[in-house]
This record gives sequence, C-alpha cells and structure tokens, in this order.
Amino acid sequence: MRTAVIGIGSNSVRMLIADVADGKMTRIRRDREGTRLFAGLDDRGFLSGESMRKTADAVARMARGAAEAGAEEVDIFATSASRDAANGEEFIAMIEAVTGLRLQIISGEEEASLSFMGATGEGMCGVIDIGGGSTELVVGEGADIRTAMSCQMGAVRLFNLLQINGPEDVPVVMAAATEILKEEAALHPDMPVPGKWYGTGGTFTTLAAMIKCIRWTDRTYMHGTGINREDVRKYTELLSDMPLKERLKLPGLQPGRADIVVHGMCILLAVMEYLDIDSITVSEYGNLDGYIKNKWL
Repeated sequence: MRTAVIGIGSNSVRMLIADVADGKMTRIRRDREGTRLFAGLDDRGFLSGESMRKTADAVARMARGAAEAGAEEVDIFATSASRDAANGEEFIAMIEAVTGLRLQIISGEEEASLSFMGATGEGMCGVIDIGGGSTELVVGEGADIRTAMSCQMGAVRLFNLLQINGPEDVPVVMAAATEILKEEAALHPDMPVPGKWYGTGGTFTTLAAMIKCIRWTDRTYMHGTGINREDVRKYTELLSDMPLKERLKLPGLQPGRADIVVHGMCILLAVMEYLDIDSITVSEYGNLDGYIKNKWL
C-alpha cells in the first residue's frame, strides 16, 4: 500500500510518501517547504491569516503531489505552533477547505513519541528533536517509551525572544533554554539517561553537513553522522560571530534556516550539557516516519 503523511511544523511543512508491505516501510519521496508558521503567532496567541494561507497552500500542493504519486491515503498532522494557536480551529477549517482532509493537532508527548519511533534503532536510547516551536526529548527501547517530554523552546521561538549578535549572546540563550528544560525535567524525575542518543531535525542535519563539508542538499550522507559536544560548541560560536549574509554563503547551511540555526544549536548545547551527553548520532528519520510506522506497522 502507498501512503503519505504531511507534517505542519512551526518552521516548515514536510511530506513523506512511503510504501508499506509485509511489515516494512519503504520511503518513496520526501518534500519540504519553509513556511515559518510560528512567526505568524502574535502576542495574543493568534496565527495571522497570511501565515495560515501560506502554510495551507504548501499543504495543498503536497497533498496533490501525494495523490498524483499514487498514495491511497494522506494524513496531515500539526505540532507546536498549531498547538499554541488560539485560532487553531480556524486553521483546521482552512486546511480541510483546501485539501478535503482533516488536520490532527497532536500533543507534545505524541510528537515526541512519533519522533522516537521514526529516528531510533535497536536498544535503549534517547532522541532529541529540535523544531521551530518546541524541542522533544524521548527515552525508551523499541516500542517501550519510558519518558516523552516536550519543552517550549524551539529555534524560531527563541529567535523571536532573544537576539544573537555575537558569541557573547550565546550563554544568554543557552541559559534561557536550560531553565525551560529544568522546568520540564522536574516533571519527569525518573527519566533515565541512556548512553546512546539520536538527533533529528534541521539543527542536526546542518551540523552534519558542516562537519562533513558537504552541501545541505546531500541528505543521503548526513544520516549516521556523529556529533560531539565540542563540535556543537565550535559551530555555535563560529556562526554566532558571522553576519547573516556570510552564513548564506556556507554550502552546508540551508538558506531558509540561516537566521535561526544558532538558536537551534544553543538549544542542543544546553541539552547536552544539562544531561551530560557527550555525543549524538544524526538521524534522517523523524516524526513523519514514526507516524507511518505507528499507523501501519
């Protein structure tokens, strides 16, 4: 069976088309468009009409593409920005109007679980998924998820709150991320800290591309890349001291992520220091893969 899932994140809309047969999932095609939905969230908690329309247009295009590719079913879910929105029902109605499909707004814990299912391998391990509006941390083994938590710190969210104009601003953003992490971790005092960690999301693929000196479009070569804490610190300080126009010249950095990437790295470094994680393995798989596995396998 051919199926597709579209995920509406705070920074981008992504799609995965896959074939499911004999208990296995085979990726057929992926798509992504940066829409920065979270940037349209105002002080009252309402998404702007422009941000919703831009995102809805991207979802409609992907849904048509999935149908043209032979997908028998297409599912759509949304994460942090949509969870936060006071006018979420309006957004749901807009998506349904342009696609004919019902949008599911999933919880932070559900998002964390899907990321874990998509990104992990065998054995006890943890997953860090840094998004635009939130960061998910999950620990488990196979289908046994021990802890799943969602922290209200994403690359776009912190970018909107705190400026980074140089290396001297990095500790300030890290401190803010650490406080958010501490508050959420206090609700999960029994969370184990395994020796093996995976990372999923644009922050990790950016770091992998830079470490390997490859273009950000060479996604095949990023999966499985090891990133240690000093790598994160090095590139955080390097990019924080670089004007946006200079960052845009870096082949490993996706242009649509150039302004927020250092905030994502600050989140990662804060998590690694707080949990004393020495290294993380980059996974090219995430919550879209987890969604299909959870539904069909």
